[in-house]
Amino acid sequence: MTKKLGILAGGGDLPGRVIEACKRRGRPFHVIAIEGHADPAVICETPHTWLRLGAAQKALEIARREDFGDIVMVGPVKRPSIAALRPDMLATKVLARAAASSVMGDDGLLKAVIGQIEELGFTVVGPDLFLESSAEVRGVIGSQKPDKLATSDINRGAQVLFHLGPADVGQGVIVQDNIVIAVEAVEGTDAMIKRSKELLREGPGGILIKLPKPGQETRADLPTVGPTTIEHMKRVGLRGLAIDSKNTLVVDREEMIRSADEAGIFIIALDPAA
Repeated sequence: MTKKLGILAGGGDLPGRVIEACKRRGRPFHVIAIEGHADPAVICETPHTWLRLGAAQKALEIARREDFGDIVMVGPVKRPSIAALRPDMLATKVLARAAASSVMGDDGLLKAVIGQIEELGFTVVGPDLFLESSAEVRGVIGSQKPDKLATSDINRGAQVLFHLGPADVGQGVIVQDNIVIAVEAVEGTDAMIKRSKELLREGPGGILIKLPKPGQETRADLPTVGPTTIEHMKRVGLRGLAIDSKNTLVVDREEMIRSADEAGIFIIALDPAA
Protein backbone atom coordinates (compact mmCIF):
# COMPACT_ATOMS: atom_id res chain seq x y z
CA MET A 1 0.00 0.00 0.00
CA THR A 2 1.28 3.47 -0.87
CA LYS A 3 2.49 5.37 2.17
CA LYS A 4 0.82 8.66 2.98
CA LEU A 5 1.92 11.94 1.52
CA GLY A 6 2.77 14.38 4.28
CA ILE A 7 1.66 17.89 3.33
CA LEU A 8 3.45 20.62 5.28
CA ALA A 9 0.94 23.40 4.65
CA GLY A 10 1.72 27.09 4.73
CA GLY A 11 -0.58 29.88 3.59
CA GLY A 12 -2.62 30.53 0.48
CA ASP A 13 -4.61 28.10 -1.62
CA LEU A 14 -1.78 25.95 -2.98
CA PRO A 15 -2.04 23.41 -0.12
CA GLY A 16 -5.69 22.98 -1.05
CA ARG A 17 -4.75 22.30 -4.66
CA VAL A 18 -2.32 19.57 -3.57
CA ILE A 19 -5.04 18.10 -1.34
CA GLU A 20 -7.49 18.00 -4.26
CA ALA A 21 -4.86 16.34 -6.47
CA CYS A 22 -4.37 13.64 -3.83
CA LYS A 23 -8.11 13.03 -3.67
CA ARG A 24 -8.36 12.72 -7.47
CA ARG A 25 -5.49 10.24 -7.55
CA GLY A 26 -6.58 8.27 -4.51
CA ARG A 27 -3.33 9.11 -2.73
CA PRO A 28 -3.56 8.87 1.07
CA PHE A 29 -2.33 12.01 2.84
CA HIS A 30 -2.18 13.86 6.12
CA VAL A 31 -1.73 17.61 6.51
CA ILE A 32 0.55 19.22 9.05
CA ALA A 33 -0.92 22.72 9.11
CA ILE A 34 1.41 25.46 10.31
CA GLU A 35 -0.31 27.61 12.93
CA GLY A 36 -0.64 31.24 11.95
CA HIS A 37 0.09 30.48 8.30
CA ALA A 38 -2.20 27.74 6.93
CA ASP A 39 -5.76 28.78 6.09
CA PRO A 40 -8.29 26.92 8.29
CA ALA A 41 -10.85 27.07 5.47
CA VAL A 42 -8.45 25.13 3.22
CA ILE A 43 -7.49 22.55 5.84
CA CYS A 44 -10.60 21.96 7.96
CA GLU A 45 -12.25 19.19 5.90
CA THR A 46 -9.09 17.07 5.59
CA PRO A 47 -7.09 14.73 7.85
CA HIS A 48 -4.82 17.23 9.59
CA THR A 49 -2.87 18.26 12.66
CA TRP A 50 -2.15 21.86 13.63
CA LEU A 51 1.42 22.54 14.69
CA ARG A 52 3.47 25.60 15.58
CA LEU A 53 6.43 26.31 13.29
CA GLY A 54 9.25 25.54 15.75
CA ALA A 55 7.89 22.16 16.91
CA ALA A 56 10.03 19.96 14.65
CA GLN A 57 10.17 16.98 17.05
CA LYS A 58 6.37 16.89 17.22
CA ALA A 59 6.23 17.04 13.42
CA LEU A 60 8.55 14.01 13.29
CA GLU A 61 6.29 12.13 15.69
CA ILE A 62 3.26 12.87 13.49
CA ALA A 63 5.13 11.80 10.35
CA ARG A 64 6.06 8.46 11.89
CA ARG A 65 2.63 7.91 13.42
CA GLU A 66 0.88 8.62 10.11
CA ASP A 67 3.45 6.56 8.16
CA PHE A 68 4.58 9.27 5.77
CA GLY A 69 6.59 8.25 2.73
CA ASP A 70 6.92 11.43 0.68
CA ILE A 71 6.65 14.92 2.12
CA VAL A 72 5.71 18.07 0.20
CA MET A 73 6.23 21.61 1.49
CA VAL A 74 3.66 23.96 -0.02
CA GLY A 75 2.35 27.44 0.70
CA PRO A 76 4.20 30.54 1.90
CA VAL A 77 5.43 30.79 5.47
CA LYS A 78 6.67 34.13 6.78
CA ARG A 79 9.92 33.55 8.59
CA PRO A 80 9.69 34.60 12.26
CA SER A 81 12.45 35.75 14.57
CA ILE A 82 14.28 33.08 16.56
CA ALA A 83 12.55 34.28 19.72
CA ALA A 84 9.10 33.98 18.13
CA LEU A 85 10.00 30.60 16.61
CA ARG A 86 10.74 28.97 20.01
CA PRO A 87 12.62 26.09 18.37
CA ASP A 88 12.68 22.70 20.06
CA MET A 89 15.87 20.60 20.05
CA LEU A 90 15.35 19.21 16.56
CA ALA A 91 14.48 22.64 15.12
CA THR A 92 17.58 24.08 16.84
CA LYS A 93 19.65 21.41 15.08
CA VAL A 94 18.20 22.47 11.73
CA LEU A 95 18.92 26.15 12.44
CA ALA A 96 22.50 25.29 13.37
CA ARG A 97 22.83 23.35 10.14
CA ALA A 98 21.58 26.35 8.15
CA ALA A 99 23.86 28.74 10.04
CA ALA A 100 26.85 26.56 9.17
CA SER A 101 26.31 27.37 5.49
CA SER A 102 27.79 30.56 4.05
CA VAL A 103 24.37 32.19 3.72
CA MET A 104 21.31 31.68 5.94
CA GLY A 105 18.55 33.13 3.79
CA ASP A 106 15.25 31.46 3.00
CA ASP A 107 16.75 29.02 0.50
CA GLY A 108 19.61 28.13 2.83
CA LEU A 109 17.14 27.39 5.60
CA LEU A 110 14.91 25.33 3.30
CA LYS A 111 17.90 23.26 2.20
CA ALA A 112 18.73 22.58 5.84
CA VAL A 113 15.12 21.57 6.56
CA ILE A 114 14.97 19.27 3.53
CA GLY A 115 18.35 17.74 4.38
CA GLN A 116 17.18 16.95 7.91
CA ILE A 117 13.87 15.49 6.71
CA GLU A 118 15.62 13.15 4.28
CA GLU A 119 18.19 12.06 6.86
CA LEU A 120 15.23 10.95 8.96
CA GLY A 121 14.14 8.58 6.19
CA PHE A 122 11.51 10.54 4.27
CA THR A 123 11.58 11.75 0.66
CA VAL A 124 10.86 15.41 -0.08
CA VAL A 125 9.06 16.04 -3.37
CA GLY A 126 8.07 19.25 -5.11
CA PRO A 127 4.48 20.52 -5.28
CA ASP A 128 4.78 20.63 -9.07
CA LEU A 129 4.35 16.83 -9.07
CA PHE A 130 0.77 17.38 -7.89
CA LEU A 131 -0.13 20.78 -9.28
CA GLU A 132 0.95 19.95 -12.84
CA SER A 133 1.50 23.65 -13.40
CA SER A 134 4.45 25.01 -15.29
CA ALA A 135 5.04 27.57 -18.02
CA GLU A 136 4.73 24.62 -20.47
CA VAL A 137 6.23 26.58 -23.35
CA ARG A 138 9.31 28.68 -23.91
CA GLY A 139 8.92 32.17 -25.28
CA VAL A 140 5.90 34.44 -25.43
CA ILE A 141 2.73 33.20 -23.70
CA GLY A 142 -0.45 34.96 -24.77
CA SER A 143 -1.08 37.65 -27.39
CA GLN A 144 1.16 40.45 -26.09
CA LYS A 145 4.86 40.62 -26.98
CA PRO A 146 7.80 42.48 -25.39
CA ASP A 147 9.35 45.29 -27.41
CA LYS A 148 13.06 46.15 -27.60
CA LEU A 149 13.03 48.22 -24.41
CA ALA A 150 11.17 45.50 -22.52
CA THR A 151 13.68 42.90 -23.69
CA SER A 152 16.49 45.11 -22.40
CA ASP A 153 14.72 45.48 -19.06
CA ILE A 154 14.27 41.71 -18.83
CA ASN A 155 17.98 41.15 -19.44
CA ARG A 156 18.81 43.76 -16.81
CA GLY A 157 16.49 42.15 -14.27
CA ALA A 158 17.81 38.65 -14.93
CA GLN A 159 21.35 39.94 -14.45
CA VAL A 160 20.42 41.54 -11.11
CA LEU A 161 18.75 38.35 -9.86
CA PHE A 162 21.70 36.24 -10.99
CA HIS A 163 24.08 38.32 -8.88
CA LEU A 164 21.72 38.54 -5.89
CA GLY A 165 21.07 34.79 -5.93
CA PRO A 166 24.21 33.76 -4.01
CA ALA A 167 23.16 36.17 -1.23
CA ASP A 168 19.79 34.33 -1.03
CA VAL A 169 17.82 37.58 -1.20
CA GLY A 170 14.72 37.17 -3.38
CA GLN A 171 13.24 35.88 -6.60
CA GLY A 172 11.76 39.03 -8.11
CA VAL A 173 12.81 42.41 -9.40
CA ILE A 174 11.00 45.23 -11.19
CA VAL A 175 12.90 47.11 -13.90
CA GLN A 176 11.79 50.14 -15.91
CA ASP A 177 13.90 51.70 -18.63
CA ASN A 178 16.93 49.74 -17.33
CA ILE A 179 16.49 51.21 -13.83
CA VAL A 180 15.94 48.79 -10.96
CA ILE A 181 12.73 50.02 -9.33
CA ALA A 182 12.29 47.36 -6.63
CA VAL A 183 13.90 44.15 -5.43
CA GLU A 184 11.92 41.47 -3.61
CA ALA A 185 13.02 40.82 -0.05
CA VAL A 186 11.15 39.34 2.89
CA GLU A 187 7.84 41.02 1.97
CA GLY A 188 7.17 38.78 -1.05
CA THR A 189 6.32 39.50 -4.67
CA ASP A 190 2.83 40.94 -4.26
CA ALA A 191 3.97 43.45 -1.64
CA MET A 192 6.96 44.40 -3.78
CA ILE A 193 4.64 45.11 -6.72
CA LYS A 194 2.39 47.27 -4.53
CA ARG A 195 5.24 49.41 -3.18
CA SER A 196 6.66 49.93 -6.66
CA LYS A 197 3.65 52.09 -7.58
CA GLU A 198 5.16 55.22 -6.02
CA LEU A 199 8.55 54.53 -7.61
CA LEU A 200 7.59 53.96 -11.24
CA ARG A 201 8.29 56.75 -13.71
CA GLU A 202 6.38 58.15 -16.63
CA GLY A 203 6.65 56.30 -19.92
CA PRO A 204 6.42 52.59 -20.74
CA GLY A 205 5.54 50.56 -17.65
CA GLY A 206 7.97 48.47 -15.69
CA ILE A 207 8.67 44.76 -16.08
CA LEU A 208 8.42 42.13 -13.37
CA ILE A 209 11.16 39.52 -13.67
CA LYS A 210 10.61 36.52 -11.36
CA LEU A 211 13.18 33.72 -11.50
CA PRO A 212 14.53 31.03 -9.19
CA LYS A 213 17.83 31.77 -7.53
CA PRO A 214 20.88 30.06 -9.07
CA GLY A 215 21.22 26.69 -7.35
CA GLN A 216 17.85 27.07 -5.62
CA GLU A 217 16.27 24.05 -3.95
CA THR A 218 13.47 23.49 -6.47
CA ARG A 219 11.40 21.20 -4.23
CA ALA A 220 10.31 24.16 -2.11
CA ASP A 221 9.59 27.85 -2.63
CA LEU A 222 9.51 27.80 -6.42
CA PRO A 223 8.57 31.13 -8.02
CA THR A 224 4.78 31.14 -8.28
CA VAL A 225 2.59 33.31 -10.52
CA GLY A 226 -1.07 33.36 -11.45
CA PRO A 227 -4.06 35.62 -12.10
CA THR A 228 -3.47 37.43 -8.80
CA THR A 229 0.02 38.38 -9.97
CA ILE A 230 -1.43 39.89 -13.13
CA GLU A 231 -4.07 41.79 -11.13
CA HIS A 232 -1.43 43.39 -8.91
CA MET A 233 0.66 44.26 -11.96
CA LYS A 234 -2.33 45.86 -13.67
CA ARG A 235 -3.09 48.04 -10.64
CA VAL A 236 0.37 49.60 -10.55
CA GLY A 237 0.91 49.84 -14.31
CA LEU A 238 3.44 47.11 -15.03
CA ARG A 239 3.41 45.93 -18.62
CA GLY A 240 5.23 42.63 -18.65
CA LEU A 241 6.14 39.48 -16.73
CA ALA A 242 9.20 37.31 -17.34
CA ILE A 243 9.44 33.86 -15.72
CA ASP A 244 11.55 30.69 -15.93
CA SER A 245 10.04 28.26 -18.44
CA LYS A 246 10.79 25.22 -16.26
CA ASN A 247 11.07 26.11 -12.59
CA THR A 248 7.91 28.17 -12.11
CA LEU A 249 4.55 27.23 -10.65
CA VAL A 250 1.80 28.74 -12.80
CA VAL A 251 -1.55 28.76 -11.03
CA ASP A 252 -4.66 28.83 -13.24
CA ARG A 253 -2.58 29.19 -16.37
CA GLU A 254 -5.39 29.87 -18.84
CA GLU A 255 -7.04 32.43 -16.56
CA MET A 256 -3.69 34.15 -16.05
CA ILE A 257 -3.14 34.40 -19.81
CA ARG A 258 -6.65 35.70 -20.39
CA SER A 259 -6.24 38.36 -17.72
CA ALA A 260 -2.86 39.39 -19.09
CA ASP A 261 -4.18 39.66 -22.66
CA GLU A 262 -7.10 41.80 -21.50
CA ALA A 263 -4.77 44.09 -19.54
CA GLY A 264 -2.24 44.39 -22.37
CA ILE A 265 0.44 42.68 -20.27
CA PHE A 266 2.90 40.33 -21.94
CA ILE A 267 4.19 37.10 -20.38
CA ILE A 268 7.41 35.52 -21.54
CA ALA A 269 8.97 32.25 -20.35
CA LEU A 270 12.76 32.35 -20.45
CA ASP A 271 15.22 29.62 -21.27
CA PRO A 272 16.75 28.80 -17.88
CA ALA A 273 20.10 27.96 -19.49
CA ALA A 274 20.32 31.51 -20.88
